[in-house]
Amino acid sequence: MSTSVVLEKVEKRYGTVDVIHGIDLNIEPGEFVVFVGPSGCGKSTLLRMIAGLEEISGGALLLDRERMNEVASAKRGIAMVFQSYALYPHMSVYKNLAFGLETAGYKKAEIEPRVRRAAQILQIEKLLERKPKQLSGGQRQRVAIGRAIVREPRIFLFDEPLSNLDAELRVQMRVEISRLHRKLGNTMIYVTHDQVEAMTMADKIVVLNAGRIEQVGAPLELYNNPVNRFVAGFIGSPKMNFLDARIEEISANHTDLCVGGNKMRLPWQLKGGTKEDKVAFGIRPEHLVADREAGIALATVNVDLVENLGGATMLYTTTPDGQQLTVALDGQQNVEHGANIKVYFDPARCHVFSADGVAIQAHEEHAAANGGGSVSDRYHAAS
Repeated sequence: MSTSVVLEKVEKRYGTVDVIHGIDLNIEPGEFVVFVGPSGCGKSTLLRMIAGLEEISGGALLLDRERMNEVASAKRGIAMVFQSYALYPHMSVYKNLAFGLETAGYKKAEIEPRVRRAAQILQIEKLLERKPKQLSGGQRQRVAIGRAIVREPRIFLFDEPLSNLDAELRVQMRVEISRLHRKLGNTMIYVTHDQVEAMTMADKIVVLNAGRIEQVGAPLELYNNPVNRFVAGFIGSPKMNFLDARIEEISANHTDLCVGGNKMRLPWQLKGGTKEDKVAFGIRPEHLVADREAGIALATVNVDLVENLGGATMLYTTTPDGQQLTVALDGQQNVEHGANIKVYFDPARCHVFSADGVAIQAHEEHAAANGGGSVSDRYHAAS
């Protein structure tokens, strides 16, 4: 059972303070959608408005095209999993799973198969007689998710459910929640500040900032084609490098930039911007290579710190004009602290942002001649 969710100009205000500013969003039945953004961006508030735990100040919430603004939370067919497990310590796992159904008036014959099915899905059948204090953090979170499953809701809502777990358990639970979505097929909305969770779990990511949506799209769409500097910096780990740059020249088939104390030529015409404009040049650490001819030379940088991670080598460097640049090299590289190395990039992988943070694309005519789409669209398709 899958349900569509539509937000139409949804607003939230506390007194005279607006915290959610006219959000429009369409979630298809069965989608796994992740709300992501920094602390205070409004993602949990928006989730609580969908759940009915916060009043909607303006606009409309529609579930399967039915207006829900005035419908009580208990009647929306929604189950919510919180950051805190909130289990009853004196009850067994079985009783914790069954308690909500008992208070709703379900009979024992109806409750038991639901509890057994949830326990089977979450692989906690052997834990049903234990008390919460006898469980690990991951097991407790499974029980909390199980309480949602037994209700057989139309929509699952998750509010930062993995924040209390250690790194290894978080990875495990990410896999299990994704598996749960594939098995049940319900619409799921998941809130996190962790963009790695968003990238690995979502069908669609909603990036929020200060109560507004910055961009909506599939994880790789946001990674490859961020619409602005905020999204570019938030999606991806380690985060994208941004270097102060200046436009030297824009012609029909190339753009000359001065970046990091070095002049370079990009093989496309910018759509927007003029000569002498200050812009930001964006390149992800994993899209830089060192000490070999590979695309365009960015700069000769000084290595301030080397982190050998086994599968990758992280270099924290400084450009000739004093800007910080992170370089992520594959495998184990023999680079010493204090070394000067030349770094290169593929123009398919770079981004240019205007002074106000908007992504600048290729000129439409040039893009059409090269297969259509934005600079990122074309180069990523080719690479």
